[in-house]
Amino acid sequence: MSRAGAEPSEERRYKGVRRRRWGKWVSEIRVPGSRERLWLGSFSTPEAAAVAHDTAVFFLHGPGGSRGGFNFPNRVATFAWADLSPPSVQRVASESGMDVDARLAVHAPEAQPRPEVVIVDNTSSWEEGGEHGLYRGEGDELVGGDICFDALEVHIPAQNDYR
Repeated sequence: MSRAGAEPSEERRYKGVRRRRWGKWVSEIRVPGSRERLWLGSFSTPEAAAVAHDTAVFFLHGPGGSRGGFNFPNRVATFAWADLSPPSVQRVASESGMDVDARLAVHAPEAQPRPEVVIVDNTSSWEEGGEHGLYRGEGDELVGGDICFDALEVHIPAQNDYR
């Protein structure tokens, strides 16, 4: 049966990301103008693998990407572009994905149970809300929401970190 005839998946599919049978998410990308593939890593979440892919697309194809090759085009920092070698791109992309994986793991439902309400210092001025985020409760209470991947930026190290 072709992919087009397959039942729709509940999970969002990202470019350059696939799931292993044992549940890990992996990402790789082809180096432009060659048959070489860069292994970007194995991650706990598809979003982390997608960020690794986006980082590699950014450094291999430039800030404009490759024919819409970004999974999260609104999250790419265009000011930090540098011409890196494929091994450096591999390292930067893998580290970006691992950073997102670590951030998402802290907020994952499988982590230790979160309290319903968190008491914070009076000097806090956090008052964001919406579908995800923190909400100002009565007094100094902040009520936590779910993490939203839209709140995370793609981490691109400084230009001279890798060469």
